[in-house]
Amino acid sequence: MELAERYDVRGLVVLVMGGTSGLGLSAARRLVEQGARVVVCSRSEEKVRRAVEELGENAAGLAGDAADSGTAQRAVDLAVEYFGRLDALYHVAGGSGRSKGDGPLHEMSDEGWRYTADTNLSAVVFSNRAAVRQFLAQGGGGCVLNMGSVLGGSPSPEFFASHAYAAAKAGIVGFSKSIAAYYAKANIRVNVIAPALVETPMSERAFGNEAILDFVAKKQPLDGGRAGLPADVDGAALFLLSRSARFITGQVLAVDGGWTVSEGR
Repeated sequence: MELAERYDVRGLVVLVMGGTSGLGLSAARRLVEQGARVVVCSRSEEKVRRAVEELGENAAGLAGDAADSGTAQRAVDLAVEYFGRLDALYHVAGGSGRSKGDGPLHEMSDEGWRYTADTNLSAVVFSNRAAVRQFLAQGGGGCVLNMGSVLGGSPSPEFFASHAYAAAKAGIVGFSKSIAAYYAKANIRVNVIAPALVETPMSERAFGNEAILDFVAKKQPLDGGRAGLPADVDGAALFLLSRSARFITGQVLAVDGGWTVSEGR
């Protein structure tokens, strides 16, 4: 059975925050292939230009920092301008704060905390707020899918001790469940995907460390023990964004190769 038959996204207008690389771009490609129209947003004007050029006539793009409270609203406005409405938000934008001072709590800097919390949690609040306002204004409900992480609830103290990042990703779960409960009566669905280690630009540090790769081979034992690929996450994302998931809200789906049920030793 083809993906289009299982996960009906045809005609939907989807805003992908962080949609020009990694998990976001991979999902945007699949969405367009299955008949959706997308708006991609990221900080790099050049990446936005390249993504829109690749995705074609059913795509538009905006350059802006997701941690800036106005960026998401501009992206929503662009979706309405180009395609007439907004049906779904997929918030992928986020990233490591290690270079800014995130790490074990006793070593974490103030800058590390603020940068990581803003990049991974404040940005989600801003995009969700803009999307929900649009859903309420146009009527008919809508869908929000936020990007979490297994580190928000299943820590790895030896190799992934980034405590601000873990706090932000755990915060996404609490925030998403709270708004899922509040807006269910308006037929607005809110769910979370929580991947483990996936091959993206953000994970380059891990792939240069043999000890981490050995750990991951045991911690993510599915399919021979490997890191995830963006394509591994796409199916879950398209399902939760699609009409097929119309009766699902407030849920967290781990796409983790077995991380949350494995010892890793």
